Amino acid sequence: MSDSINLPLILGAAFLAAGSPGPATLTIAGTSMASGRRAGLALASGVSTGSLIWSVAAAFGLGAIMLANMWAFEIIRYAGAAYLMWLAVKSARAAWYGSKLDSLELAHTTPPRAYTKGLALHLTNPKAVLFFGALYSIGVPPGTEVTALLTVIIAVAVQSFVMFHAYALIFSSATMTAAYTRMKRGFETVFAVAFGAASLSILTARLE
Repeated sequence: MSDSINLPLILGAAFLAAGSPGPATLTIAGTSMASGRRAGLALASGVSTGSLIWSVAAAFGLGAIMLANMWAFEIIRYAGAAYLMWLAVKSARAAWYGSKLDSLELAHTTPPRAYTKGLALHLTNPKAVLFFGALYSIGVPPGTEVTALLTVIIAVAVQSFVMFHAYALIFSSATMTAAYTRMKRGFETVFAVAFGAASLSILTARLE
């Protein structure tokens, strides 16, 4: 790998981004507690796939192209805000109706559906475009060889995969599931507020 590539900086920034509380981690936690380990791992795989797609796009310059054509970026921005607001409403309904929605939610949360949910969550996150764009512009100099670039992409993808799936394993444990069962309304209220706040943040932020 080229000595000019700052891989520790890239992995450190990606670690902080994947480990910090946000829509992706909250959704993985909530799905794992409410619907079980298989659904949580499937959703984590969807999030990881979305992260890989944005990483590849940024590494090969697509992020810069999108930012230069703001109409494309704005489409993702409003789609992401709408999706997060939909998740907020869904969590609010779960908090309001409590156990009345339990059987319906479990019946519809299959691994393929959970994977699609995770993928959609990350692909409609405009801040992912900005994050990966900044990540590669700072850590990877222009003219980097393709082989070195692919090494960076794989390293970031593996780290993100491990972290997102670790969230699913932790929150699908018997202890966390029992806590969710006891305090379902409280958890769902927190999720509703968090998703709603994230949606409003995307709508009102000046993403330049």
